[in-house]
Amino acid sequence: MAFRSYARGTAALALVMAAGTAQAEALKIGLVETLSGPQASTGLLYRDAVLYGISKINEAGGFGGAPIEVLEYDNQGGPVGAADRVRAAIADGADIIIQGSSSAVAGQITEDVRKNNLRNAGDEVLYINLGAEAMELTGSKCHFYHFRMSPNAAIRVNTVLDGMKEAGALGTNVYAINQNYSWGIDVQDNTVAAASALGFEVVEETLHEVNKIQDFAPYVARIQQSGADTVITGNWSNDLLLLMKAASGAGLDARFGTAFLDQPGNIGNAGAVAEGHFVSTPFNAEVNAEASSAFMEDYKSKTGHYPSYVEPAAVFGIQLLGEALAQVEPTEDGVDATALALALEQATVETPMGVVSMRAGDHQASLPMVVQEVTRDAVYKADGTEFGFSPVKVISAQDAEQPLQDSCEMKRPG
Repeated sequence: MAFRSYARGTAALALVMAAGTAQAEALKIGLVETLSGPQASTGLLYRDAVLYGISKINEAGGFGGAPIEVLEYDNQGGPVGAADRVRAAIADGADIIIQGSSSAVAGQITEDVRKNNLRNAGDEVLYINLGAEAMELTGSKCHFYHFRMSPNAAIRVNTVLDGMKEAGALGTNVYAINQNYSWGIDVQDNTVAAASALGFEVVEETLHEVNKIQDFAPYVARIQQSGADTVITGNWSNDLLLLMKAASGAGLDARFGTAFLDQPGNIGNAGAVAEGHFVSTPFNAEVNAEASSAFMEDYKSKTGHYPSYVEPAAVFGIQLLGEALAQVEPTEDGVDATALALALEQATVETPMGVVSMRAGDHQASLPMVVQEVTRDAVYKADGTEFGFSPVKVISAQDAEQPLQDSCEMKRPG
């Protein structure tokens, strides 16, 4: 109910502002997100973050003095649904497509946007990727009108492994379990690639179906049988929630290094087994506590909950978009996507974690990362438990950055 009230309030604000504004057509953003099905728990959080971020831009005057409109489309968690919704968003006048959950969906959207722009030179649309982190999206599939606002798989894996190693928490026998698609394969590959340098052996690798497994107990049994003391996983949404539940049920004595353990529900599902697990994310509320607390409380006042999981990085991404919008002029139809893309390449935003910027070579965001451990000492508790996430290492954007991939051959306008 809190979210619905917030959404109605934002819509009301937009109507009031529009009533007093005689401008060119308002800028329209198409949010093509997973709003139903097994992955909806993640997609709905992206929606919260986008509506929060756009409301802040609108409170500051919107774009060209008019409020930005957010049009919502449910991609139902799959590439086919996403393709249909992207076409609908563009037909409805969206100049910017925003999405975050699922690299499989992102792979479809970025290709649809690329092809649309080839067919409609001079009337392009922009794709803002808030959280799909497969390497190919800023590698072989990179293009000028795609921007990723979150880390990629290499950044996630290498920062969590480095942080665990420095904390003396990275074991010598590692089990890699991941979802069997581009993102999960990237996490597995980066884990294997780091083994020699960090002094561990990958004792077993498992790729499993995505969002189809209802009981991870057999997988946890395999982890136990392997003798692994550490588990590295890129699992997210329902697949991570159920993996944590199974680990708790089996009393699994292995430390997890993850990308998304801060997803609501994971600590509640894992219980005491989660203590000592690690995650690397672009935000922790105990870092730069005064500024972080102000952000936390403001977000909660608008959405009804504290930002966690994918939300902080998504908000920072929308802030970066807002900085770029401030540098371009509105057009009769909304915005010139090429001018906006060029502005995004130069945009920077100061966040509670430090400066976030955009790398022009592949349109991969450069952002600080925080390696954190599940402890009882954390200020902010998760899922109503006694546990939360305590920062153990803050990694600057420069140090977290990974090399530009050779496979990215970006063709620039002109």
